[in-house]
Amino acid sequence: MSDDAVYKVTSLQRALILVFVALSTILYASSILIVSALLPQMQGTLGATQDEVSWAMTFNIVATAVVTPMTGWISERFGRRNTMVWACSVFAASTFLCGTATTLEELILWRIIQGISGAPLIPLGHTLLLDSSPRSQHGKVLAIYGMANVVGPVIGPTIGGQISELYGWHWAFWMMVPIAIITAIGFRFILPVRPNRESPSLDWSGFLTLSIAVAGAQLVFSRGQRLDWFQSQEIIVATLLACIAFYMFVVHSLTTERPFVRLALFKDRNYALGMLLVFFYGMLNFAPVVLLPQLLQNHANYTDAAIGAFIGWRGVGAALGAAFAMLTGRIDARIMMMLGFGMQVYGGWGMMQYDLNVSPSLLAFNTILQGIGIGIAWIPITVVTFATLAPEARGEGMGMFHLLRNFGSSIFISVAVAEIVRTSSANYSRMIETVSPFNSVWHMPWSTGAWSIESNAGMAKVAGEIGRQSAMLGYMNAFTMYTLVAVVAIPLCLLARMPQSDAR
Repeated sequence: MSDDAVYKVTSLQRALILVFVALSTILYASSILIVSALLPQMQGTLGATQDEVSWAMTFNIVATAVVTPMTGWISERFGRRNTMVWACSVFAASTFLCGTATTLEELILWRIIQGISGAPLIPLGHTLLLDSSPRSQHGKVLAIYGMANVVGPVIGPTIGGQISELYGWHWAFWMMVPIAIITAIGFRFILPVRPNRESPSLDWSGFLTLSIAVAGAQLVFSRGQRLDWFQSQEIIVATLLACIAFYMFVVHSLTTERPFVRLALFKDRNYALGMLLVFFYGMLNFAPVVLLPQLLQNHANYTDAAIGAFIGWRGVGAALGAAFAMLTGRIDARIMMMLGFGMQVYGGWGMMQYDLNVSPSLLAFNTILQGIGIGIAWIPITVVTFATLAPEARGEGMGMFHLLRNFGSSIFISVAVAEIVRTSSANYSRMIETVSPFNSVWHMPWSTGAWSIESNAGMAKVAGEIGRQSAMLGYMNAFTMYTLVAVVAIPLCLLARMPQSDAR
């Protein structure tokens, strides 16, 4: 077997690099998904509304999305080993400080820093695996890495939910700190040092305009519903800034000699298609683990431990899906992608059947099925995206790849939460109009059952039930949006072009 790896390392080093890259990925995935199991508890502790507390997750994702394209420059400027060591170290410190937060503002600040420090871990770790392994082993390495990539969603929410129920949500963050420190030490002694290279220059104009565009778009979708969209000066200004910044980014990237992001990469058909598919993949990846915990605890009376278990089952499904993708590596990647997105369609349709009395068995089935779909789709999307891209363009291409995945996640979460808040308010106003002594139904005991509007306590119970039903309608709309995204992604998979050498 010819060894065409960029790094000439021993088999032991190669295995240890895989171990520590997988460990850093588990940390990052756990840091995102563990919050999904803690959102209801944090909402009560920090005195935040449903859409406000979701910022602890969305701003972490958008911070990662903004910094991710810088990964190539950071790693070239400071070295890949130093980048991974410092990223894990700062991640450990910010994770500890997340656990000490006493206000929502503090938590969001440390979550942003956590997202910034975690940004290089995924794309640079991904690149390290490809560069330390021969091309003939890329499929196997990515499959093993893909399985490790979904261990975080199992460990984080499951153990975090149990710990938060026993000791409080602060300890769910603190449990990750020792692992981050061990990972930093492992990178320090395992990663090889490349020969000194000329320090690259960063295209600050491209970076700043792209960052403003991404942050502005996130601000619009996160706060639009609360501020009544374009009735607010803040939303108008943020929209204008995002549009102008994105226009400047595109023009600048097309006209400068060394742009922050080479748009010429998108001339590669597979790469351009992969960017679109990973954007849809990102939209489907984290949305259920943000939406379901608040639905289950606030409206269906599930405990933190049970919620963590449900999210953990999604991770188990993802591990099974990744294992299946590894064992069926000879099947056409387009078929595998369609199978993965098809499972998301079926899982989304299943969520559309939920009600406030949803059973644990139905929840488990749908979350596991969605996880399997996520696990199956990830590996072929990655393989297709980089199948025809030159090795020297991997670092830059990987940064944009993960940026769009994270941006898709943050945008869809914001839109879904906004839809839930909007629909809940509208339906509550509409249904509460029927609660009146002038409505003859309330004078028919065989129709009203145990409900009554004859006392303050009875009115409070009726209002509470209307609030629950209104919220459920909002979640139905969000689950419908989720399903439609998966449906749209399926036919796009057929547009991929597989290289002759990879023909199956």
